[in-house]
This record gives sequence, C-alpha cells and structure tokens, in this order.
Amino acid sequence: MSNLRPTIPRQVLPAPDGFEPTPERPITLISRDLERSDSLLPHRHTWGQLTHSIDGVLRVTAAGSTWIVPPSRAVWIAPGVEHAVTVLASTRLRPVRILAERAPFPDEACRVLEVSTLLRELILALEQLPPLASSPRATLLSELMLDELARCETRPIRVPLPRDKRLQCLCARLIDAPGAPLTLADWAGQVGASERTLARLFEKELGMGFGQWRQQVRLAHAAPMIAGGMPLARVAEELGYASQSAFSQMFRKTFGTTPSAFFAGQ
Repeated sequence: MSNLRPTIPRQVLPAPDGFEPTPERPITLISRDLERSDSLLPHRHTWGQLTHSIDGVLRVTAAGSTWIVPPSRAVWIAPGVEHAVTVLASTRLRPVRILAERAPFPDEACRVLEVSTLLRELILALEQLPPLASSPRATLLSELMLDELARCETRPIRVPLPRDKRLQCLCARLIDAPGAPLTLADWAGQVGASERTLARLFEKELGMGFGQWRQQVRLAHAAPMIAGGMPLARVAEELGYASQSAFSQMFRKTFGTTPSAFFAGQ
C-alpha cells in the first residue's frame, strides 16, 4: 500500500518567535527540514501563512478540513486560524509568513493554491535573504510575491473533518489508509456505531455520503502520487480502485479532465 501512511508520529514545536513580519518587511520565511511522521501540534499566528514545502508531502489540517499537499501546491492560512501539520514524506518546509495587514485574501477561508513557477522562484529567492533585514530587494520580492499569490489558481481538493468521535475514528483511519476496501457496514463494526447512524452522521456533519467523502480522500492522496511521477495504474491500485480506467473515470467525473492533463506541468 501507499508509502504516504504515517508511522509513529514525532511532535515538533512550531518555529520560535523572532521572525515575525513587520510593515518594513511584510514577508518573512522560515526554513525547516522535517522527517516523515513529524507533526506540528495545533497552533495559530497573528500573521498569515503560506504553508509550502520544496519537496516531500504534507497534511495540513485547519478550519475543520484537511489537505494533502505536494510541492506543486501550498495552503494559505489566514491570521488567527488554528492549524496543524503532519509530514507524510520527508520535506523541506518553507512556510512564508505574511503581515496580517497585507494578507492577499480578504477573508479567513483556507485556500489550496497552485504554486506557479514564478511563486516557487520567489520563495527560493526570499530564502536567500537575511531573515529580518529590510532592503530594496526584500521589498521588491515581497510586493511581487503578494501580487502573484492573488493570481494563483486554486484547487478544489478538500477533505472536511467531523466532530463526532465515532466518525472521527473512522475518518482518521481512512485518511491513513485510503485504499482500505472496507464498506460502511465494516467500519460500523469497528467504531461502535450502526451503519445507519454513520450514514446519517456523514450527511449531517460532512454534507456528503460515505462514498463521496472516501473519494475526496483518495483524490487528495492521488495528487502527490501523480505529481511525483507514480504510474496511474499503481496509483489506482494503491487507492483501492479495480483498474486504472476506473480511477481515471472517477477523476474525469470530478474535475472534467484526465489525471494526466490535470497535473500537466506540475
């Protein structure tokens, strides 16, 4: 099965204070290299944050949802929004901190952004600057990055999370093993609730049925697999589909295009 499954987690403290953005330097960046299964406990910042990694795969959880994030994407987290990060494949984490007053989006919604070539290069250039020093170059990079962020395309792969503890147990296990073939009746026997109760909870708390929610989970895991060059036949097998064509058909139905076209140029 997929090598994206977490093993025994190691809790890692959030980056220390001292690199906060300021009006003179509205964007700062922290470099952190983390190992698979490292996790940052839920925390929040007074600044906005673009959670991005140069390589590896992250799981970012915030505002009642979770996202699987490969290097081709980043998650925008608004100021004051609690979030947590789990490393699914060893990563060079490069979170970009943005002064709250200069946030590129007007609301508190989290957004999954497609990392353009320009944005990726701007992040790498920002990393080369002294962390807090203001300079004409830092100002130019910051302004260009803010402009580019507002132009980045968004991706709709989102996995909502429940509040009910029985449903939390089921969902957490399925996120860890998206290819599990268990039916809702099978899960009912493992989490201490009837199939009918679980079906009702999925609709009430997540706004969708079990099959649709599981599909979202599988799509989220498919993103880093395909972007990393894994053959579609193996992706389909890892995620529990009977064939590559079945996976591709589901993908096209969801996004209106094939997986290859969707990830072209990633």
